[in-house]
Amino acid sequence: MKVIVNGASGKMGQASCAAIDTAADMTLVGKAGRKDDLANMIQETQANVVVDMTHPSSVKQNVTTILSNNAHAVVGTTGLTQDDLAELNTLAESKGKTCIVCPNFAIGAVLMMQFAAQAAQVMNDIEIIEYHHNKKADAPSGTALKTAELIREKAEVNTTPLDEEETVKGARGGRHANIPIHSVRLPGVIANQDVILGGDGETLTLSHRSLSRECFMPGVLLCIRKSKDMTGVVYGLENLLSL
Repeated sequence: MKVIVNGASGKMGQASCAAIDTAADMTLVGKAGRKDDLANMIQETQANVVVDMTHPSSVKQNVTTILSNNAHAVVGTTGLTQDDLAELNTLAESKGKTCIVCPNFAIGAVLMMQFAAQAAQVMNDIEIIEYHHNKKADAPSGTALKTAELIREKAEVNTTPLDEEETVKGARGGRHANIPIHSVRLPGVIANQDVILGGDGETLTLSHRSLSRECFMPGVLLCIRKSKDMTGVVYGLENLLSL
């Protein structure tokens, strides 16, 4: 498979290039950056797949360009809304292409999200703390949002009203799918998340820690390989795993 990495100079882009270079069934045919003509690169190289590791401000246009030029898209960039996904799904299906959007490529992170959704059916009071490096462009993380959405599909949570006053605005985090999400941004961190579930006299914490960006690469390669087998938007790595 011929693959282009868009955002190749970033840390995730560099790791993706290295992983693709070592994959026997893939050829890295292009490294795209902000100043490159992505459409022209796709046409010149006849790339089958473009991996997007860029910025939330440009991700929708990037994916539109990829699909419009008859390549599959594997997207690790956050920032796509549900409306964006619906629009891109229509485009992908019209082109017979796949757009795989992954808030997190780490297999362990996907398992953590699945376990959290399962546990929420029994322990219904939940909060999420996500930790990322201080260069991350958005908050909360796509992983935290996806975790909250998966939990909402399985259980009704945080239904007991709290008698509290937020004396510092934002101290209780932001809510998504009725789950408080707290975002930490610090140097030295890559991508970590805790899902904390509370019950009578006990708590359960489900944690995932990314120790290096290498943990994301098996998921990236899996998405590249699976892209040819589907059409339309696929949201979340869990849809490619047998869980």
